[in-house]
Amino acid sequence: MKREKITILIPCHNEEQGIAKVIDSIPYHTLDKYGFEAKVIVIDNNSSDQTREIAESKGAQVIFEQAKGKGNAMRRAFNCIDSDTAYVVMLDGDNTYDAREMIRLIEPIKSGFCDVVVGSRLGGKVTKNAFKTQNRLANWTYTFLVRCFYCANITDVLSGYFAWRRDVVVEMRDHLKSDGFSIEMEMISKLVKLNYSIYSVPITYNTREGETKIESIKDGLKILSTFYRNLFWSPPKGLVGKKNLGQQILFNVSTLKKPVGISSPDHLLSTTGERETVDLIS
Repeated sequence: MKREKITILIPCHNEEQGIAKVIDSIPYHTLDKYGFEAKVIVIDNNSSDQTREIAESKGAQVIFEQAKGKGNAMRRAFNCIDSDTAYVVMLDGDNTYDAREMIRLIEPIKSGFCDVVVGSRLGGKVTKNAFKTQNRLANWTYTFLVRCFYCANITDVLSGYFAWRRDVVVEMRDHLKSDGFSIEMEMISKLVKLNYSIYSVPITYNTREGETKIESIKDGLKILSTFYRNLFWSPPKGLVGKKNLGQQILFNVSTLKKPVGISSPDHLLSTTGERETVDLIS
């Protein structure tokens, strides 16, 4: 059976305390069992510690982005994805997100349910002290605004745990401008405008390893500015039309033949309990 490649992107700025744990917890055995192979790319965002050396010792490919900021790191990473990649996953290098839950994000895309999945901390399990009260309130507020004004059916717009099909990333990446922590807001708002379907799945959120890089007020204002600015953004003419045309063709053909590349749900994990059990023991 031909394996489908998942490219895992991990942006890092001075994450020597967490990056090894993140890479070690990637569920290679479970991914292989369900027909996937994984490639790990760590984006060294001008770190001054041992992040790069640790990541390379764990077998990850490391690329360098000198301009500081998560947005800069991710825009660089999106242009380094191999052409044979089927799915792309993003998670942080501070060990706040559980890489063992990765299959939970991939499954709805693999089965054709949606185009993009966001791991929801607000809809999932947050360990003690992982979320400060002000951060939780800010996330609730931004999520409420996005659900109201963009009509996006997601429950955590500032999550750093994403999964996409590769073609979605290819179309999205040229429209991204954010240099910092507003990148998640920009991705979600522009994916909505590009007519991609986005859904959330519950995830675990743990206390981070090392010091946070987020400046609450400064970054919060940038996120709010991105939210407002993209309300008036629209993709270049023709892009949305091409996507809708592709969907229409796929729909018409599907009445005659099963779409190529979409596996039967029977080959995936069938229940939430089974998913969680396999993830945790892998």
